[in-house]
Amino acid sequence: MIQSMTGFGKHVIQLPTKKITVELKSLNSKNLDVIARIPSAYREKELELRKLIADALERGKVDFSLYVEANGDETNSEVNDQVVRKYMEQLGSIVPGDEIRLLEIAMRMPDVLKTDREDIDETEFEQIRLALEKALEEINTFRSEEGKVLEADFNSRIANLQSLLSQVKQMDPERLATIRERLVKAVADLKAEVDENRFEQELIYYLEKYDITEEKVRLANHLDYFTETLNSDDSNGKKLGFISQEIGREINTIGSKANYAPMQQLVVQMKDELEKIKEQMLNVL
Repeated sequence: MIQSMTGFGKHVIQLPTKKITVELKSLNSKNLDVIARIPSAYREKELELRKLIADALERGKVDFSLYVEANGDETNSEVNDQVVRKYMEQLGSIVPGDEIRLLEIAMRMPDVLKTDREDIDETEFEQIRLALEKALEEINTFRSEEGKVLEADFNSRIANLQSLLSQVKQMDPERLATIRERLVKAVADLKAEVDENRFEQELIYYLEKYDITEEKVRLANHLDYFTETLNSDDSNGKKLGFISQEIGREINTIGSKANYAPMQQLVVQMKDELEKIKEQMLNVL
């Protein structure tokens, strides 16, 4: 089963004195790219959190946000009253004013709050790990649901390609007969005597250049292999991408050899279906 690289996960844990919120958003990317937004107090644990994300998500551009909000009476920030008073004195010496108004202005100035750095509480960090694991479960569920939508679309596109290939196979004898007729007529229009045996040999050689038997067989095999890989247990986005390239190569070769307008119209439709597959393939894990 395939997974999308697009997803969202969020989990909130309420502790007696803190609220922990973890958010994860992911988009498509060739490799894993994690952008982490976490409080400075937890920076020493960033590598450990990144590893958890990497093990669970594998690929994608991931936006990871950790919010830790203190509630109740717990806070490690205090008003630096000496700094505030100094600001108020300086402001009052410039323009006399009401103390409440001066205090409001002073509280917006730099360094009015002093924060004591605390060591990370391991019990609290375990709760952060738990919140991240729950958010990762949620984003992977989201990715799996998106993957089902992509899988249904791929199956539909592959079925369309198989139908178009069937039409190509049915049309091929008519195409070769038309090319042969066109060549015979061209020689007849020359009104020149030709060696029939030599002409027949040259005609066969010429028609062999337009033979697409091998391309039809390979294309059918690639379409079957795509479906087989799509239905495997793992999400093989890169492998499916490689198979798509091979499918495109066979379609292009059929188009270049067709030399027959009705078949070339089918080839155009096949290219359109394949292009839509490739666009969606960018989102597959």
